[in-house]
Amino acid sequence: MVKSRLIGITLAFSISLLLIGCGNGEEMQENDNAGVETANISETVDYEIIGIEPGAGAMGLSETALEEYDSLAGWELVEGSTAGMLTELDKAISNEEPIIVVGWNPHYMFASHDLKYLEDPKGTFGEEENINTITRMGLEEDMPGANEILDRFYWEVEDMESVMLEAQDMPMEEAASNWVEANRDKVNEWTEGVEPDDEKDIELVLTPWDSERASGEVMKLVLEEQGYQVELTPVDPAIVFQAIANGEADASLAPWLPVTHGPFYEEYKEDIVDLGPNLEGTIIGLTVPEYVDIESIEDLQPNE
Repeated sequence: MVKSRLIGITLAFSISLLLIGCGNGEEMQENDNAGVETANISETVDYEIIGIEPGAGAMGLSETALEEYDSLAGWELVEGSTAGMLTELDKAISNEEPIIVVGWNPHYMFASHDLKYLEDPKGTFGEEENINTITRMGLEEDMPGANEILDRFYWEVEDMESVMLEAQDMPMEEAASNWVEANRDKVNEWTEGVEPDDEKDIELVLTPWDSERASGEVMKLVLEEQGYQVELTPVDPAIVFQAIANGEADASLAPWLPVTHGPFYEEYKEDIVDLGPNLEGTIIGLTVPEYVDIESIEDLQPNE
């Protein structure tokens, strides 16, 4: 009787050890798999970051990140276009595949997809930025009404992103018009007391990003309601500052400061008028879908 009881106890103890051992093995295997999955993300994306137009400020910051992070050694920043990057992002998300892109707010991709920025411990992408309004010298004297509206112009990230998102289903001009009609109180704050001017032409230069197309189209409508003849001209970031400094264009709502377009600003700041931020809280960084199992640039693996 006692012997049978001892055998039962011994058997139960052995089974317990076996179960514990199996449990630890499964847990270790899961941890190992997680480590492999994280390591393989770099290989799966072929050690590539999908970028946008060459010369864009965000691309320069991304190049700096490649130089600063050991985890990005041997990686390639793929030049292309914003439209091309968004196509690649949509394709990867539809297949639930990993992808790393150059991203920024404001942009409708954050309203369309569940995305996250990779942590940037070295601060290569800087802190939150502003989008400023700049004008040529003498605009205040030549067109005081337009200058006053430009100086008052200010909106939120959510305002800009709502125009950008709606513009995916209609022309940007129509999306901007819808926003203006839905936000008359805010528009009236920009134009209150300003005398209309039916004789002046004004040219706004902008970068070819959808964010700046949104602000440009909104301002075009607002100025046209005051009688101005408005021309929007998309150019590269360096040309934005050069055109304003040389008086070839009148104003721009496009400069991202102090980091993204900082070098251009420093070069031309003595020859332009800075009216200050028209939007605050912009962010630039390496961006991945939320389901990608990494949190930081340092989680990536070098291409060795």
